[in-house]
Amino acid sequence: DTYLLRSPPGAAVAVAVRASSGVAAAAGLYRYLRDFCGCHLSCTQPAASRPLPPRYRYYQNACTQSYSYVWWDWARWEREIDWMALSGINLAPAFVGQEVAWQRVYRSLGLNQSEIDAYFTGPAFLAWNRMGNLHGWAGPLPPAWHLKQLYLQYRIVERMRSLGMITVLPAFAGHVPQGVLRVFPRVNATRLGGWSHFDCTYSCTYLLDPEDPMFQVIGTLFLKELIKEFGTDHIYSADTFNEMTPLSSDPAYLSRVSNAVFRSMTGADPEALWLMQGWLFQHQPDFWQPAQVRALLRGVPLGRMIVLDLFAESKPVYQWTESFYGQPFIWCMLHNFGGNHGLFGTVEAINHGPFAARSFPNSTMVGTGLVPEGIEQNDMVYELMNELGWRQEPLDLPSWVTRYAERRYGAPNAAAASAWHLLLRSVYNCTGVCVNHNRSPLVRRPSLHMDTELWYNASDVYEAWRLLLSAGAELGSSPTFRYDLVDVTRQAAQQLVSDYYLSIRRAFQSHALPELLTAGGVLVYDLLPELDSLLSSHSLFLLGRWLESARAVATSDREAEQYELNARNQVTLWGPSGNILDYANKQLGGLVLDYYGVRWSLFVSVLVESLNSGTPFHQDQFNQAVFQVERGFVYNKKRYPAVPAGDTLEISRKLFLKYYP
Repeated sequence: DTYLLRSPPGAAVAVAVRASSGVAAAAGLYRYLRDFCGCHLSCTQPAASRPLPPRYRYYQNACTQSYSYVWWDWARWEREIDWMALSGINLAPAFVGQEVAWQRVYRSLGLNQSEIDAYFTGPAFLAWNRMGNLHGWAGPLPPAWHLKQLYLQYRIVERMRSLGMITVLPAFAGHVPQGVLRVFPRVNATRLGGWSHFDCTYSCTYLLDPEDPMFQVIGTLFLKELIKEFGTDHIYSADTFNEMTPLSSDPAYLSRVSNAVFRSMTGADPEALWLMQGWLFQHQPDFWQPAQVRALLRGVPLGRMIVLDLFAESKPVYQWTESFYGQPFIWCMLHNFGGNHGLFGTVEAINHGPFAARSFPNSTMVGTGLVPEGIEQNDMVYELMNELGWRQEPLDLPSWVTRYAERRYGAPNAAAASAWHLLLRSVYNCTGVCVNHNRSPLVRRPSLHMDTELWYNASDVYEAWRLLLSAGAELGSSPTFRYDLVDVTRQAAQQLVSDYYLSIRRAFQSHALPELLTAGGVLVYDLLPELDSLLSSHSLFLLGRWLESARAVATSDREAEQYELNARNQVTLWGPSGNILDYANKQLGGLVLDYYGVRWSLFVSVLVESLNSGTPFHQDQFNQAVFQVERGFVYNKKRYPAVPAGDTLEISRKLFLKYYP
């Protein structure tokens, strides 16, 4: 992809963009708007002539489909696709609506509807159904869901292709519903183990043997159905062993599996190229030794697979696999897990990592990628990574972030620029192996052994908070400024929660009841309610927005209740019994007060009772009691506002005057 910006002779403003594709033209347009007009584009707010040698600029994670996109309507999808084009993205999945094709295939094979319904999960958990991790949980999928998703997918692929993007369609990875064994009793299928604290009630998916003839039958049937419905750009995604241990470590077996997956693709499309997430290699390194990695990758002809080095900013795989043993790969920034809120970045790693990978001996790198599990957080990191996809060398980050702040707020401001420099060197500069799961005590089930460690100097965030507030009079009308003020204030409050937690723990361990009552009282009755009030002042930090978007997809009251339960469970218990508790934690107005706040209130009360009665605190007993609180929130049916209330600047200033250290 190339683009050229040219001003006609004598023209003061007009600019012509000549480009090799729709995506390149959009990226050139944004380059002009950004660097010459001082404009800013944000994925959370409406709002050069030679590229780097790699071909692809990839976007999306398989999990993003559930953590962020699950309830989107066409208007939100259209805005995202336009943002993708302006950001230069030219390769992205189009996974919506695939269950329609799967349902047709299963019915044609002889499965009944109840067997299909028992296999699909609810909407908020489809990402892990598609990767073979889960079945049945929070389902079934109503007929209306299939129809609406089908028509949404038509518009998604049409819009992406009209802008010159390459769409990646899903393919068969080998997982099948239990009903296949009833229809074909001689089929060779084996159950995989449980996934992530789920037992076989909702996990332990059946995996077809790669030599079984039904592997090719099902895989080719599915892909032909999908191509007939949506057309194809010849790139397909499949992940057979996502966070699941294969049945054998024998390299010959692993090679047969990958070869079977690839042959099921080429059976429907002889030009097929397999795009595979490389997450499994770093997630289970004890299993995926060099021999096993090489066998899986070399089961596919060289050049017919592209591997996403999914967590390359922290745990690059290409370095210990000789550049994926010759298969092309895309250097990806994962950055976010579960859609958690929390200021975070590894700016030095992403500023240098792609260029180091490109110059690696015998490098097979063919692009850069953004693969967060959840979006609508930390805009700056994604803006930076998108720009690096067009660069030939690292950026001067301090100069870049100064220009970023000016574009983002629409005017230069010394205090805002200084705030961003502090954030750049602290929260956004995690070094070493950095995993961005928000483990703040604020969003985790309380205990006496909680992690409060930070990778940065907390005082930098407090000072950035002060500086942003001081810029409020000048920049307060900017929507992006108000969003950032909420986010930085939220980060400061998150740090304060850790401080009060440490005071609570010290007071309890030293049997100081007055100090325990004071610290616990401030946390439960003031700091958390004030934080909830702050979050409730901005539309992008509302629990009601998440829940009402789920209900809006429904075509009946029954569907609305099911979708809301899906949405509530995902951000809290993540499973029927807290199987992946708080993995997808969010800091949202309504959630902080009625979920996290109630948990903390119970914790403080139990500690106070323990000191009063002289009985020890038992975590297991507390866990049983607090689970009832957590489960009660999921099922309480309380409606939350989807419209913000209160003035962000005033609330932030009030918090600052009370709590600034």
